[in-house]
Amino acid sequence: MAMRRAARQAVWAMGPHVLRNAPAGRSLHAASAGSKKIVGVFYKGGDYADRNPNFVGCAEHALGIRGWLESQGHQYVVTDDKDGPNCELEKHIADAHVLITTPFHPAYVTADRIARAGNLELLLTAGIGSDHVDLPAAAAAGLTVAEVTGSNTVSVAEDQLMRVLVLVRNFLPGHRQAVAGEWDVAGVAHRAYDLEGKTVGTVGAGRIGRLLLQRLKPFGCRLLYHDRLRIDPALEEEFGAEFEAELDAMLPKCDVVVMNMPLTEKTRGLFDKERIARMKKGVIIVNNARGAIMDAQAVADACATGHIAGYGGDVWHPQPAPKDHPWRYMPNNAMTPHISGTTIDGQLRYAAGVKDMLERYFKGQDFPAQNYIVKEGKLAGQYQ
Repeated sequence: MAMRRAARQAVWAMGPHVLRNAPAGRSLHAASAGSKKIVGVFYKGGDYADRNPNFVGCAEHALGIRGWLESQGHQYVVTDDKDGPNCELEKHIADAHVLITTPFHPAYVTADRIARAGNLELLLTAGIGSDHVDLPAAAAAGLTVAEVTGSNTVSVAEDQLMRVLVLVRNFLPGHRQAVAGEWDVAGVAHRAYDLEGKTVGTVGAGRIGRLLLQRLKPFGCRLLYHDRLRIDPALEEEFGAEFEAELDAMLPKCDVVVMNMPLTEKTRGLFDKERIARMKKGVIIVNNARGAIMDAQAVADACATGHIAGYGGDVWHPQPAPKDHPWRYMPNNAMTPHISGTTIDGQLRYAAGVKDMLERYFKGQDFPAQNYIVKEGKLAGQYQ
């Protein structure tokens, strides 16, 4: 244990920019005997917690695994209080063996927190997207980071398609009229379009991007995609999608652009004022990937001038978004809290995935290979 603490202190001394391939402190997958302390951080269900027995993603229901964990002698601490030096998470980080977090209410696992977590072995993301963890610091400290890959891909792809349609058809002003008792057809129709015949591009064609392309095909759009890896030609033909090797060559062709890439140091701030200016005037943008991919003020300014005709998504930076975040007030936005991946169906899938990985952890077994984000000091390819 003293050696482990020394390793963590060394990580903190190096700061957040440690080597991506630093050696791991120890192997996770030895038999993990004895009682473990598991800490979960989830959003609070409040008055809604008991309205649906399958609402397992909230703090009150805690993924539905409390009874199972406690029956095996483990301690399970669950909270929604995650920010600041006196928060509930800080009281438990020092002796936790496992920390379960979620992208929808992210507990930011910084290098500082990792350095103070003397017993920590495993970081699990209930959902997809582990960028709220300082991954290089976790790798250097010998921690394993894993998520429930595929658990909410359908949920997010469906949400993206919904937002594309909401913005292209100019639905929101019409809905506001209905609620307000108004009737002004021209106020909606002057900027409402059909999706058919438009060019839609996805920046990233992983699991979610491919599902989106599949769902867009029946609409009769021209479909483009940019990714670091080209998808199989048979899938390109099935989707009717065209590969664009250069991002900046694809963007001016698109009436609609959908973000489907992870947040990394390479993609942080990728869509700045200059790149947005290269996009087609009147472009629709949907971003359910990560808020920090975009320059927030540049997006708001482009919406104000009409260069971006509509911007929708459920991801912000930081999260929860402050009340004065410019995306709350910019025109023609279809923004919500981070909800797309936490449908009831998605919750049940990622709760089952977390339980499966905990079972494997207790037995010293490997996780499904696609779930690893950090293993034995190495980051998964999408985060390199």
